[in-house]
Amino acid sequence: MTVMETTGTRNASCATAWHADRRPDGQDKYTISEVAAFTGLTAHTLRWYERIGLMPHIDRSHTGQRRYSNRDLDWLDLVGKLRLTGMPVADMVRYAELVREGDHTYGERFALLKATREDVLARIAELQGTLAVLDRKIDFYADAERALALEGSR
Repeated sequence: MTVMETTGTRNASCATAWHADRRPDGQDKYTISEVAAFTGLTAHTLRWYERIGLMPHIDRSHTGQRRYSNRDLDWLDLVGKLRLTGMPVADMVRYAELVREGDHTYGERFALLKATREDVLARIAELQGTLAVLDRKIDFYADAERALALEGSR
């Protein structure tokens, strides 16, 4: 059972397709190497995610090989987005725990994601300021280069 399956719900707004050739539900048993290829994560990272509780309950084949589902791919997509926000791994693990605990944790999940959103907005504002500085410098050097070219043509 996956993190997404523990709640019995699937939120499409959190999930996007990893791969154009995704298998239909029920036939979606991906090996760790296939998931690594789809996601760009290493097999080592996928195993680590499982070990720390970020990807618990990965199904296994009769030989013990991991078998990932479309829901697992959806979850990995969300985890990837959370990584991009700069959310600490401990907070991602906490979020996964909250999802597994059920609907009564919505408030805590909301607070965690809202705080992360505020951090992202602050980083965006900082990057916009940095971009403005770069644009001014680029404009300065473009103007200076044109001026030098005009002087050289006289």
